Amino acid sequence: MKIARLFDYIVKQYDEGPVDQFIGSRNEAGEWKFYGTNEVIEISRRLASGLLDLGVQKGDKVGLVVYKNRPEWVITDLAIQYIGAVGVPMYPTISSREYEYIMNEAELKICFTGAGDLYDKVSAAKAKVDSLKHIVCFDRNGERPYWGEILNDNNLEKVQALSETIKSDDLATIIYTSGTTGNPKGVMLSHTNIISVVESCCHLLPIQRGERVLSFLPLCHIFERAILYVYTSIGSEIYFTGTDNLGGETGDLSAVKPFYFTTVPRLLEKVYEKIYNKGLLLTGLKRKLFFWALSLTDNYEHGKTFSGWEALKRKIADKLVFSKWREALGGNVKAIATGAAACPAKIARVFSAAGIIITEGYGLTETSPVLTINQYFGGNNKIGTVGVPLDICDIIIDKSDGDYNDGEGEIIAAGPNIMLGYYKQPEQTAAVFKELNGKTYFRTGDIGTFVDGPNGHKYLKITDRKKELLKTSGGKYVAPAPIESLLKEEFLIEQAMVIGDQKKFVSALIVPSVDALKNWCDEHKVQWTSLDDVVKNDKVLTRYQHAIDLVNENFSHIEQVKKFTLLATSWEASRKDGSDTELTPTMKLKRRIILKKYATEVENLYA
Repeated sequence: MKIARLFDYIVKQYDEGPVDQFIGSRNEAGEWKFYGTNEVIEISRRLASGLLDLGVQKGDKVGLVVYKNRPEWVITDLAIQYIGAVGVPMYPTISSREYEYIMNEAELKICFTGAGDLYDKVSAAKAKVDSLKHIVCFDRNGERPYWGEILNDNNLEKVQALSETIKSDDLATIIYTSGTTGNPKGVMLSHTNIISVVESCCHLLPIQRGERVLSFLPLCHIFERAILYVYTSIGSEIYFTGTDNLGGETGDLSAVKPFYFTTVPRLLEKVYEKIYNKGLLLTGLKRKLFFWALSLTDNYEHGKTFSGWEALKRKIADKLVFSKWREALGGNVKAIATGAAACPAKIARVFSAAGIIITEGYGLTETSPVLTINQYFGGNNKIGTVGVPLDICDIIIDKSDGDYNDGEGEIIAAGPNIMLGYYKQPEQTAAVFKELNGKTYFRTGDIGTFVDGPNGHKYLKITDRKKELLKTSGGKYVAPAPIESLLKEEFLIEQAMVIGDQKKFVSALIVPSVDALKNWCDEHKVQWTSLDDVVKNDKVLTRYQHAIDLVNENFSHIEQVKKFTLLATSWEASRKDGSDTELTPTMKLKRRIILKKYATEVENLYA
């Protein structure tokens, strides 16, 4: 099936007819504006007709960049698919240099932009991109070209004819990976790549036609884009919003009361930190009750049952504490899917125990993106793993090219969801594919192992990134990711990066969680003057050393963090001044940039 046909096919298949409230977002007055499925299809076809008038032909590249998800993005994406053009979504937070690089390599012909400074940023790059002929705005702004003015009925028959020439294996989109080093790579995904994942995941989500879902992860990332197509297939009501308008009494979680949404672990961590910090501010019996309830989540596992007094304790905790957590998320959330980065087991355990089931999955842009998923139904969910492979995926643990621990190896995968390759990068494409037993496998670069889990399934457990392994000066390999994940379970730690490549021992750079640290200092009579002063306070350093000592108990002597530095700073995924950030848009560490930026601190650790 093709992406454009997905929308047409689904509308025809609904017994109840089209969805009247399909996709919506708030307008400038704060009111929800919705489009129905038939309306989306009609406007998309008219926009496709307008694109043809602007000279866009089959195979041409069309850019999309917005700060917040919005219906216009979906309509434009569908219009691009109708005429066989290729969508190139981009992150709004990348630098002008990266815009210029992507637009030149992809040879963009037209680019649609959202609100804010995006038109200016794309315009600045346009002077150095010969192929870019038009920049179109989704919002009216003076004399700037407005997307609504492109719509017409001039070429509707040609749009239909072109849509029928598109093949399932044709290129549908090029998605440029954020990358932790070097220039981004353009991942080429076909209609088959994406639709194979959509069809495999539809029955795994615990939502039904008409139930509300929130969408705030960027649609330029294949994770949210694929789930959008899943929502479309199910017949969900999709509410687009932003991460800046989620929480609180007036936030969209309370207003929409969603049944399901996707997120990244960092957002769950921040929600947990707020909950924990509120608990610290309680006094007397309320405080004791809060932390008593929290302690009951420590041994939670999916499918585990309790009886007698143990069951009663959890009913009491649910009634008095956990029900309030669910209410803060709208009261209807059945489950939350998390991906893009590793979810700390503690976070998954706490939320799931509170009746907000966390289903962690795994995949890459190159795999469209899902390879494995923890499932909501049947207890097929094992905390600390990324789930079982999709039925379309053949996943192998390859031990042939490295010295791995027992059971571990590089995760390689084959299936209809594996990318066509990297755009204009044949050598890099060849480097990530491997022929094995007559089949072509994609090399993920991740290290993992299969472990036993519920219902006799084998669950994939990620242990590290192959290229991120540290090698101490003593020749011992250390995987930083598991150490970092446990460090971030400490409520006083916002971010952590483990270092030690070619060094005698392992150390860590730690970014404190400022709000939590302020509360701790207040409770322990530590005067708060400034963050710069507090991170040097002996009492504070002792508290962080205690946290590190607890984490070290889980690792061998070689892997244990021997020294650490508290940084009076924050690590960001974007900055308005365009300076280098420490995190990718999907919240992964840019290790080389961090090492360069904090070279003095690293040197002092090993002095």
